[in-house]
Amino acid sequence: MIERKSRFIGYCRPVKNQDEAIDFINEIRAMHRQATHNVYAYVLREDNIMRYSDDGEPAGTAGVPVLEVIKKEGLTDICVVVTRYFGGILLGAGGLVRAYGKSAKLGIDEAKRIEKIYCKLYLIRCDYSTYGKLEYTINTEGYILKDCAFENDVCMTVGVKPEEEDAFLKAVADISGGSAKLTELPGEYITKEL
Repeated sequence: MIERKSRFIGYCRPVKNQDEAIDFINEIRAMHRQATHNVYAYVLREDNIMRYSDDGEPAGTAGVPVLEVIKKEGLTDICVVVTRYFGGILLGAGGLVRAYGKSAKLGIDEAKRIEKIYCKLYLIRCDYSTYGKLEYTINTEGYILKDCAFENDVCMTVGVKPEEEDAFLKAVADISGGSAKLTELPGEYITKEL
């Protein structure tokens, strides 16, 4: 985006922790060494962390607007960096707030949205004759088939939202006639494209 001859570029990336956010910020800084400012903000679900930097712009005119856009969009586990190449015309505090906020919003709007869903994971071991029926149920009921391996029998790793766990376990037992072997694995956040 160009605002009174200054060029603003918005970048965003999903991040899991502060180390990933800092790595992304440093990557953008390295890409734009000649830029006047590389302003950032990130929000992490882990420990409910929110951080921002004005990177030399007047306090509260750059990082805060970027952070506010992230919060308004309801996003977590994201880092946004807005790079500015100064064009020679001062924007004033209000102009900076608008420019950084708009650049962050444009970057987020262009990004592919993903949802991270906390799921309990189950390893299902079944015979080939049961596999097709289980796969159909997994796909139609909204469970997440994370992995599938075909050996002497079929091993599927399936993600299940905690509130759907009872229905899932009942469906697997009914479809397999109790022959499928289930092993509960540690739960995790699974990424789903929106």
